[in-house]
Amino acid sequence: MQKLANAVRAGSPGLGIDYSGLPTLILVTDEVRLPDPLPAAQAMPSGSAVLFRHYGIPDRKILAKKISEVCRQRNLFLWVAGDLVLARTVGAHGLHLPEFLARRSRPLVPTGMKVTAAAHSYAAIRRAEVMGADAVLVSPIFSSQSHPDRTVLGPLQFRQWVGRSTVPAYALGGIGPSNASRLAKSGGAGIAAIASLSRDQD
Repeated sequence: MQKLANAVRAGSPGLGIDYSGLPTLILVTDEVRLPDPLPAAQAMPSGSAVLFRHYGIPDRKILAKKISEVCRQRNLFLWVAGDLVLARTVGAHGLHLPEFLARRSRPLVPTGMKVTAAAHSYAAIRRAEVMGADAVLVSPIFSSQSHPDRTVLGPLQFRQWVGRSTVPAYALGGIGPSNASRLAKSGGAGIAAIASLSRDQD
């Protein structure tokens, strides 16, 4: 998946996109589909990232600290979703905002901390640009268990949005080894995934 994620970033990027400091591959944690994200995080290649969600668990802070330690050991970026206090507590490299939170001004994060946002439409990408996000996670690109009721965007739509965007855009949703090559040379920032990254890395 790392090679496929690198291939996504090839091609013509959008308008003056800056990829510096951004990984190409992101493991997204999920409390239902990936209850224990530690093994998957330990298998991630150096230089990739873990986006820690697990919103509803009672011991979220404890698990976040464990994930943070794995990220330090594995030289991984750590982004925490929806909680700036927790992100600061565990020394995360980034704060990720669900789409409904990305309608506001950019949070006051520590110097060097990235801010990413979820986007399910081009309008959401534009709002993230205005908000000052460093990157967006666009989904669902393919059919996904996480968003079974959402309209699948497809690789062509993703490529078009990347070409019009001024913020780096990751592809998320139903992406695995069998279809990731369809996103090659799209100019996106890379790939984010849950299920396909919870197994052994290639």
